Amino acid sequence: MTNSIFSKIIKREIPAYIVDENDDFIAFLDINPLQIGHTLVVIKQPIDYFFDIDNNLLSRYIIFTKEVAIKIQKVISCKKVAMSVIGLEVPHAHIHLIPINNISDSNFDKQPLSLSPAEMEAICEKIKNS
Repeated sequence: MTNSIFSKIIKREIPAYIVDENDDFIAFLDINPLQIGHTLVVIKQPIDYFFDIDNNLLSRYIIFTKEVAIKIQKVISCKKVAMSVIGLEVPHAHIHLIPINNISDSNFDKQPLSLSPAEMEAICEKIKNS
């Protein structure tokens, strides 16, 4: 697999608004969010296709993702946190966590929000510290 933008974030070659991390996974705010708090949860291994992840690692990935979703829901006003796996935009397995109040909040065809770095940092800190 090529060196994706997510690999560069994992290696700290480019900055990101990191909300959580452990040895296997990293979660950071999407820079083109559909909703405030839209977070990407990325496996650190350079695996492209989500369903190529071995079962043991996949189980841990889902548990880590659940923990991040709980943090998001504590601080972002929403009915639920949606989980979406698309896998076409970046060749590196990742999960989108999107705070939603209705189904259209997770529509990837709509225009993303434009948030300032200060707004992104504030959101990141709220989630990280929840």
